[in-house]
Amino acid sequence: MMKECNKKQLFVETKKSSVESLTLSRRKFVQMAGASLTLLSAPMTSISALANTNKTQPKIVWVVLRGALDSLHTIIPTADTEYKQLRPKLSSSFKEPLLALNKSFSLHPSLKNLYQWYQNKDFMPIVAVSSGYDRRSHFDGQDFLETGLGEIDYDNGWLARAINIKKKRALALARSTPISLRESEGVNTWYPSKLKSADEDIYQALAKLYQHDETLKSILLKGLELRGKVVESGTNKKQGKFVNLSKACAKLMSGEQGVDCAMLELGGWDTHNNQANRLDNKLTELDNGLAQLKQGLGQEWNNTVVVVATEFGRTAKENGTGGTDHGTASALFLAGGAIDGGKVEGNWPGLADHQLFEQRDLMPTTDSFAWLGTILAQHWQFNDEELNHVFPHVLAYKNKLISNP
Repeated sequence: MMKECNKKQLFVETKKSSVESLTLSRRKFVQMAGASLTLLSAPMTSISALANTNKTQPKIVWVVLRGALDSLHTIIPTADTEYKQLRPKLSSSFKEPLLALNKSFSLHPSLKNLYQWYQNKDFMPIVAVSSGYDRRSHFDGQDFLETGLGEIDYDNGWLARAINIKKKRALALARSTPISLRESEGVNTWYPSKLKSADEDIYQALAKLYQHDETLKSILLKGLELRGKVVESGTNKKQGKFVNLSKACAKLMSGEQGVDCAMLELGGWDTHNNQANRLDNKLTELDNGLAQLKQGLGQEWNNTVVVVATEFGRTAKENGTGGTDHGTASALFLAGGAIDGGKVEGNWPGLADHQLFEQRDLMPTTDSFAWLGTILAQHWQFNDEELNHVFPHVLAYKNKLISNP
């Protein structure tokens, strides 16, 4: 068992960085032009230069659950006698039997695919984690998590720093580049358009317009290629749903030109009321989406690590409206064929009153960024110097997370 993190190390003061005003440059214009194809593209390279013929390249999918997932209703601490006392209604609200992981924890019954992966050692939950953010603002908590520096920097994401070091390429399935992937030239952004598909003559007109500008022409061709991949995958209806975004993500990560990592987002986790029914639906959506990701990746799944995180946890005690309020520690989920799963990681602090943080929240015992650093070290072969550039305030753990690091 690893040593407990010092609580002071987990809670660092949040400092907002100033955001410099930017004038409209040609580069910004290029990005805006790419947006017409729902592809916001920062890099200036051609499609041929992006080719990646190494189909065994280790991949990472970063999934952020926005709204603060209640980990205590997802990875249920069945052996902790305080659980039912703190949550008399929520603990009896499950519509199906819990899915036992070991003698201490069970999985929510809506996570049937993840449970099967656990049996196959492709899934690993990590309990009682925290980014070190010590307040309870959703937006700041998410920004803190995505920055990974112990303070908020709106233009410097942890995953962007990681791909810069290893010269990898990433895709954000979002309307704009999330903080996690900002400050990198290796990032593309894709999101399904709600507009009707453009006629072929419009694309021809754009090609003619851009014929003397190699940069704009390259972005046009790249956007058309991505559009073609997604259309042929059959995700042209209700594409904003997580299951379809996951399917598109798999398509864009596969093949000779598949990207090295991707980011997905799923909102709706702020369950102040009616939590049991809402989490039944949200966890089913997450489970189905991740199953589509696995199916779409095919053999690439064996080289993939999926990391699912949320900005903070929720109160240990249920509230009076069938929900929970903003808390502190939560959980990380690791999945993928590259994971050495089939076990629950982390140190359980207990739910007795004296064991709770501020006598209300699950106490964090390990650092989310240290776990992410461990993934980078074992899956992308980061050395100590490279890890320090990504997460300068933490050290990676020694726990084996990857099956063949």
